[in-house]
Amino acid sequence: MDRISKLKAFLESSPDDSFLKHALALEYIKLNDDDAARRLFEEVLEREPGYVGSYYHLGKLLERAGEQDAACSIYEKGMAVAKAANDKHAYNELQAAHEDLMY
Repeated sequence: MDRISKLKAFLESSPDDSFLKHALALEYIKLNDDDAARRLFEEVLEREPGYVGSYYHLGKLLERAGEQDAACSIYEKGMAVAKAANDKHAYNELQAAHEDLMY
């Protein structure tokens, strides 16, 4: 069974598991299925806005799609969430991505 099939099987028994959805989205990115990945990242952030890692990956996905304004907004939201959680590593990663996009 491949990774995507395994993750989908796990999600059948835990459909609201943000970690599993995030992991599945990353697998879709590897297959260049950005639409499926985007839907999953958006689901994660809608259900669990504190899931900091999804902001970075969704932002990068939006950049690749040419949606710079949306990516900028996602990075900014992620920075605010990371700051509130005192997650300096995530904050710095999101800030660097934001700055790269802006300059």
